[in-house]
Amino acid sequence: MELLFLGTGAGVPAKERNVSAAALQLLEERAATWLFDCGEATQHQILHTSIRPRRIEKIFITHLHGDHIFGLPGLLGSRSFQGGDTPLTVYGPKGIRSFIEVSLTVSTTHVKYPLHIVEIEEEGIVFEDEQFTVETARLSHGIECFGYRITEHDIPGPLLVDKLLERGIKPGPMFKRLKNGESVELEDGTVLSGADFIGPPQKGRIVTILGDTRYCETSIRLAQDADVLVHEATLAAAEEEQAHEYYHSTTHQAARVAMLAGAKRLILTHISSRYQGEQCAQLLEEARDIFSHTELADDFKRFSIGKFVSPSKRSE
Repeated sequence: MELLFLGTGAGVPAKERNVSAAALQLLEERAATWLFDCGEATQHQILHTSIRPRRIEKIFITHLHGDHIFGLPGLLGSRSFQGGDTPLTVYGPKGIRSFIEVSLTVSTTHVKYPLHIVEIEEEGIVFEDEQFTVETARLSHGIECFGYRITEHDIPGPLLVDKLLERGIKPGPMFKRLKNGESVELEDGTVLSGADFIGPPQKGRIVTILGDTRYCETSIRLAQDADVLVHEATLAAAEEEQAHEYYHSTTHQAARVAMLAGAKRLILTHISSRYQGEQCAQLLEEARDIFSHTELADDFKRFSIGKFVSPSKRSE
């Protein structure tokens, strides 16, 4: 699991920072990429990475301001032109369906893959399968804006191979049955329970990706115990009044959310173009004054999130 930032600026594109987009790379977990927001020229940014548009499985839109959605029609069209034929689901606030359908219709763009659009009208779980749950809640912004909490389900514990070998049991079909939690009977009549040969489960990771927002309690709830919190830090700590006026957050406010939520790591993004060079370094130091495990996102910067061990490797 890895986060790759494609755009980390606020409002308009700048030389050093494009507008908002981040990719959650789940290549080992499900051979897929999930995209969070899709600002102008996101597909251009993708060209400089290893991301394959056909592997983009889901796109989660936080809100409908242009710097978060203007790249969406182009990316959807290009995915089709480049041979993408697997289903894609776009999640976002009410209005995202109209934006997509009108853009594609007026430009006579025909996608050749199943395109599903889910408009979020209620807080709660918007997606869940055997691997992940995605929960959303409203933030405090000038228009309806959502934050997303991605929770990986706990991974079953490994088969305790050494313990079985000590009992003289050789690798084979019996290993698989025990790994599945079944009971097996040995030739001498001894019955072994799979539960006695399975290690503790591996705790699933939690990633919280917030849209534009003022400091609010919802951010803290969505980020509770997160392994990684991605939070906007549009303005410096001294600009708290201006941040509130424009429905954004400062470095100190983002750090307070991470601290109060008990997050393990904070990544700052959505940086105003007024901050360049050493000024960006100062933003990072401001946040670290409150929450030491803070990092600053830059375009094309990657952040690894824990270590994934495939089920086959865990049972070897």
